[in-house]
Amino acid sequence: MARPSHRRYDVLKFAVPVLHVSSSVAAEQFFKRLGFQQEFAMRLDDSKTDPCYMGFKRDAVLLHVSSFPGDGVSGGVVYVGVDDVDAIHRELVTRNVSIDTAPVDQTWGNREMYVKDADRNSIRFSQERSR
Repeated sequence: MARPSHRRYDVLKFAVPVLHVSSSVAAEQFFKRLGFQQEFAMRLDDSKTDPCYMGFKRDAVLLHVSSFPGDGVSGGVVYVGVDDVDAIHRELVTRNVSIDTAPVDQTWGNREMYVKDADRNSIRFSQERSR
């Protein structure tokens, strides 16, 4: 009996983290200071700043933030892979971004630094290091 041929499909295409924020205005200011550009903003009522669902992009990284109830909870974590954590650190310091954790060599081999927004969401910049 002949086996049916199965074509392999790549089902998973991408993932976009959604961070919950209390203020879309504060989130927009924060992510722009991190060097992200706003890609879109969706409000149910354009006369009000919140609730709002926004997308930000820098290089190949896309992040979404939402102040809509039910879109997660504050205090989320996003890892962003980078080529040079120390260069990102220098850039963010010149933009007056408060650094939560300065660049550090982690025991698992990565060099990382962390920043947090007003809602305690952590953006963790991570550089893979040779072990």
